Amino acid sequence: MDAMTPRSGLGAEVESGMESGIESGLRSDRELEGLLADLGSELVARRRSLRGKGLHAVREAVCAFANDLPDHRKPGVVFVGADAAGRPTGLPITDELLGQLTEVGTDGDIVPTPRMSVENRVLSGKPVAVVSVSPSDIPPVRYRGRVCIRIGPRRAYASGSDERILTEKRKHRDRHFDSLPVEGARLSDLLLRTFEHEYLPRAVDADTIAANDRTLEERLAALKFIASIHDPTPTIAGLLTLGRNPQDFLPGAYIQFLRVEGVEWGGPILDEVRCVGPLVLLLQRLDSQLSGHNRVAVDITSGFREKRVATYPLGALQQLTRNAVMHRTYEDTNSPVQVYWFDDRVEINSPGGAYGEVTPETFGVPGVVDYRNPVLAEMMKVQDLVQRFGFGIQLARRELAENGNPPPEFRVAPNRVFCTVRRRPDDPSAGR
Repeated sequence: MDAMTPRSGLGAEVESGMESGIESGLRSDRELEGLLADLGSELVARRRSLRGKGLHAVREAVCAFANDLPDHRKPGVVFVGADAAGRPTGLPITDELLGQLTEVGTDGDIVPTPRMSVENRVLSGKPVAVVSVSPSDIPPVRYRGRVCIRIGPRRAYASGSDERILTEKRKHRDRHFDSLPVEGARLSDLLLRTFEHEYLPRAVDADTIAANDRTLEERLAALKFIASIHDPTPTIAGLLTLGRNPQDFLPGAYIQFLRVEGVEWGGPILDEVRCVGPLVLLLQRLDSQLSGHNRVAVDITSGFREKRVATYPLGALQQLTRNAVMHRTYEDTNSPVQVYWFDDRVEINSPGGAYGEVTPETFGVPGVVDYRNPVLAEMMKVQDLVQRFGFGIQLARRELAENGNPPPEFRVAPNRVFCTVRRRPDDPSAGR
């Protein structure tokens, strides 16, 4: 739910994606040395360094291992600091290099977020960076719009038939609520023209689209908008993203905005808006409310140039509200995300407590991340509603600090997350 930053120090493990403690950390040095030396393995990739196209090649390998087209059902491993013959080169494994590898799983170029770990290991007496990637539960996985796969020991891009295999394989692995089909929903409930003309060009590279060997149903299934090619029932994430009326099927999938006069619950309500519709429209409506109620003071006395300071940095409110929409539970609840604006604070309340590796004690701690709705997160990234995975809270903290606001306050209950953002202590617009 929050940002990932590498832990410093040699031998530190850095985790990314939906699970921690991924299998590389369970492998012995001897097992890793055996993999490194296996030149024909489909589960191994090697790079001497990250120079030139090295980082690009690592990203392609991570994407390919996440797709697991051969269905090994085992983690693939990328060794950085090893030559093509499987020999460690003695490349210095610095914290900077580990950080670059960690960002492969968090910067949003690969969607959905891969489950991976990054380690500094000593193999055959020399340091090697080891990136272990588990097969995705919701393939196909894309790197900058392309589905990368492994054919023997080399990388390739998926054909239409390869994508169909990956999509069908997903049916047997689904376990996330947002990837499930919605009973009673039909293709006509999706904004198909918007999908073809706006979403598809963002999600898939132009060469793949130009190949024109995929039907509309195949594209919808590959991008997780419908259950499968043979079952064109829209998924929960598909309806949330491009449903004509998502709330017809998921009544709680909206945002309730209230502007309350004063600082106490029960004060007069000055403004009330129910933000509905597919994600982009829903969040645009909320952004309009956030901007409309945010005061901006102009200071012309403290310098040669006027200085404009908002009561709240809009970017921080956007990060926190979008984080709430992405990570909330949509299962067994009709409760919306609530955004309540008081004179002295903004409260953001999201249904669903901590999830997976994130606990009430670790919520908001850099380096601890998990996804309740990985398909929805992928779709929000494609639509530029989020810029990076897992960094929303950290970005909000930074923007609040730069604006002079106190840090956000979080309270994690069993079935709800509460976030409070307080106004600037010296806000000149206070009381207006």
